[in-house]
Amino acid sequence: MEGKGFCCGDFLQRFKPYIAMISLQFGYAGMNIITKVSLNRGMSHYVLVVYRHAFATAVIAPFALILERKLRPKITFPIFMQLFVLGLLGPVIDQNFYYAGLKFTSPTFSCAMSNMLPAMTFIMAVLCRMEIVDIKKIRCQAKVIGTVVTVAGAMLMTLYKGHVINLVWSQHTQTSSVTEAAGSSDKDWLKGSILLILATLAWSSFFILQAVTMKKYPAHLSLTAIVCFLGTLQSIAVTFVMEHKASAWKIGWDMNLLAAAYAGIVSSSIAYYVQGLVMQKRGPVFVTAFSPLMMIIVAIMGSFILTEKIYVGGLLGAALIVMGLYSVLWGKYKEYQEKEKEMSIVPDPIEDCGATTTMDHLQVEADDIEMQKKNSQTNNPTMKAIEAPKALII
Repeated sequence: MEGKGFCCGDFLQRFKPYIAMISLQFGYAGMNIITKVSLNRGMSHYVLVVYRHAFATAVIAPFALILERKLRPKITFPIFMQLFVLGLLGPVIDQNFYYAGLKFTSPTFSCAMSNMLPAMTFIMAVLCRMEIVDIKKIRCQAKVIGTVVTVAGAMLMTLYKGHVINLVWSQHTQTSSVTEAAGSSDKDWLKGSILLILATLAWSSFFILQAVTMKKYPAHLSLTAIVCFLGTLQSIAVTFVMEHKASAWKIGWDMNLLAAAYAGIVSSSIAYYVQGLVMQKRGPVFVTAFSPLMMIIVAIMGSFILTEKIYVGGLLGAALIVMGLYSVLWGKYKEYQEKEKEMSIVPDPIEDCGATTTMDHLQVEADDIEMQKKNSQTNNPTMKAIEAPKALII
């Protein structure tokens, strides 16, 4: 029974990062669906970003103040500047551009464009020397090939549609789907695509800088709370410039409030904290490698809730994305195993201590024997007589 419990605990400990990141993708998928509904009802995405991070700060700040009151390091000016840039990259640039792109396109399309995140993060990590690419090793080849396949799958899903797949649960909403498709065809898809690419670039930069900042400021809850708070202040400044109507700030007990609260609690406070913990152990490339799963979840949920159509190209692209995701994760897992082996090769300090003690003991015994010989020569008169002529001859 103890062996089974140990194996189960070891299994959970080993696969905890995978479970955490997969759960986050479900949270992100729900955020995309709820936010799309809120934006369609006239919610300003600038105001939504402000409320989102206000909720996130209110939720995470008490835990940071209580749990990390003794662990929180001093904030120096360089660390503050990094936190300030994190608030600018994540809450302001990334989310405003992403929400604007989501408004111009659809949740499935937005998630498909976001699948460039692992590729961008991998390239930036290589440029920042956070990832070492030795193309001769199979694990590095798997990460490179997986990144290319993932991007290819996302592009296939975006550019090629093919025939519509009639699902059982979406047949009764076929009329509303046609109406929505006719309305969405008039949207500026090119503008939305550019905004989504810029948002993905800002998101990957956020992951790289977060990994660097966490080494200097290891208080994860406090870091998350400060980034959300700074993001709230920066978002307020941006909203005052972009939104001139006071009615845009109105929010009631409706879908707008749900979108702000859900995005703030799940997609900002919890997500930033969990991503930081996983990133500290596995790196930013591992964290971003799970983003393609969000697109598949959103495509399924969108067909249920928003009556989006699912095409053959979408399924083919999703298949490529899953294969690319598996390849990247396999490469990261092999890299993690190699690091564990290198850690296990380090000499055991107990054995070194034992060896040193044995040598010291032998040295003490040798000194005792030498001392006994000198004492015996001093007390033996015959040895004295023999030694005396030698001294005279010299």
